[in-house]
Amino acid sequence: GVNPGYNAGNPTVSHRYLTAIVKGEPNHWSIRAGNAQSGNLSTYYNGARPNAAGYNPMKKEGAIILGIGGDNSNSSAGTFYEGVMTSGYPTDATENAVQASIVAAGYTTAARPSGTPAAGTSISLRATTACCTGRYVRHQNDQAVTSLITSASSSLDKNDATWIVRNGLAYSACVSFESKNYPGSYLRHSNYQLYRNANDGSALFANDATFCPQPGLNGQGLSWASFNFPNRLLRHYNNIVYIGSEGGSNTFDSATSWADDVSWVVASPWA
Repeated sequence: GVNPGYNAGNPTVSHRYLTAIVKGEPNHWSIRAGNAQSGNLSTYYNGARPNAAGYNPMKKEGAIILGIGGDNSNSSAGTFYEGVMTSGYPTDATENAVQASIVAAGYTTAARPSGTPAAGTSISLRATTACCTGRYVRHQNDQAVTSLITSASSSLDKNDATWIVRNGLAYSACVSFESKNYPGSYLRHSNYQLYRNANDGSALFANDATFCPQPGLNGQGLSWASFNFPNRLLRHYNNIVYIGSEGGSNTFDSATSWADDVSWVVASPWA
């Protein structure tokens, strides 16, 4: 039979910022979207409501939360910035005017700050906290930790502490860190802790393995914001590497030494 969830007009979308509109009325459904940074809206579907439970006939819930799927899932990739719900069925002209206002607002991602290493560059990341200026981010038993690395360190330690900068797997203006001695494996977060894992090709992995540089919070080097948790920065705590949020509810979110712990010098590669 016909798949009620199939939409022949549904395109692949790769905009960094997306305007998305869904509107419905009795037995009428429309999906429109466009690049939130430029251009106009396109209509992806306009016709009878999908012949699926909960859609036709229209089913109204007591409350709707913006930023989740219609099936109450939270499995979308990316960040939900803002939204609005309105009553009635707005005209395309009204939505086109909204799109023009969104474009005029100028959503943008800041350019890479000075000192961001170029894609293909091998680097090591050195901590700047007073306790730990000889410690570097390295993988050990798949976990990301900081270790004291010197010229006398073993070849294995030096390789573990060396990363190849790649254009961000989820967003090319940011970066991903590929392991020097485990090609195809990247620094990625899971449950807020950092690991070296093989890239499984999923959108989730790409998001978890992408970090966006900003000037170091303590004036040294760079700080690295998680792409999919942009309020969390790469942070060392008790020599383990996390993505932390200053003063948050986790132990590793401690405000103590925050600016130092999230600032990293991009150093010459150990390997």
